[in-house]
Amino acid sequence: MHIGPHDIQPPLILAPMAGITDKPFRQLCRRMGAGLAVSEMTTADPQLWHTPKSRWRMDHAGEPGPISVQIAGHDPAMLAEAARHNVALGADIIDINMGCPAKKVCNVAAGSALLRDEALVGRILEAVVAAVPVPVTLKIRNGYSRRERNATTIAGIAESAGIAAITVHGRSREDHFSGSAEYESVAAVKAAVGIPVILNGDIDDAAQAQRLLRATGADAVMIGRAAQGRPWIFRELAQQLQTGVAPPAPTPAEVATIIDAHLQALYGFYGEYMGLRIARKHLAWYAKPHPGADAFRKLVNQAEDTAVQSQLAREHFGALAGQRRAA
Repeated sequence: MHIGPHDIQPPLILAPMAGITDKPFRQLCRRMGAGLAVSEMTTADPQLWHTPKSRWRMDHAGEPGPISVQIAGHDPAMLAEAARHNVALGADIIDINMGCPAKKVCNVAAGSALLRDEALVGRILEAVVAAVPVPVTLKIRNGYSRRERNATTIAGIAESAGIAAITVHGRSREDHFSGSAEYESVAAVKAAVGIPVILNGDIDDAAQAQRLLRATGADAVMIGRAAQGRPWIFRELAQQLQTGVAPPAPTPAEVATIIDAHLQALYGFYGEYMGLRIARKHLAWYAKPHPGADAFRKLVNQAEDTAVQSQLAREHFGALAGQRRAA
């Protein structure tokens, strides 16, 4: 699996997720086996580039390459300038968001709303590709609505514009995240174009990923929500693809170590105030599969400093590890 000159191995990619795939989480998922981790969606509006949130999203210092940055907007010239800006900050790959179904994105004619205007899609892609010397990729849904599935048409436009790879999520904008993703559209896109095609949507199991890669002919898998609270899914998928056998789940002791390292990275990146708050959702995801998750979530949400929060996490996940050893 190549994106321009970049060899993506293993062909497993962390999906861009706003408020989730920040630098600490991207670094963690790369350590856990992801071949590429795409940044959170960054606005193309230059007036917003200097906010604390944008500065955090544009910080890639110390990350392993290649660095993939996702940009979002609807104006070709503005998106081209955003691409140039992010390449100047170190981006090796620019990804264009035409898949986000959120109202605040679609209401400004960005994200998956763009799929309704194929001519504008072409102008955007051509402008961004021409603007930067690095590969440009595209993330889409299978269409704006269930009745307006045009993924193969958009993929053809993308290939003609010089897009280096395309990710297809098997839902329409209308579906948001309801129901189940379908994969026929991914297979149809793969049959229609010669550029790499990345499979996305509801993949949460190593054997499932391997089966769908074979069924669709896709070149890589993009994992989003399944990595929340389970970043080691990339290690599981990587071994499944290499050997045909998934590794055993991490031990509770290993999970406790991974969580503690993630927390310290969050605190170091965001500082005390924001680090404490951003860690809450990650701790809830880590705790969800285990007994006592609701009580633990309430407890850590009440913690008023990072030292208390991290100690509560060590005690909770350490106790789970002790229970496993005792059993």
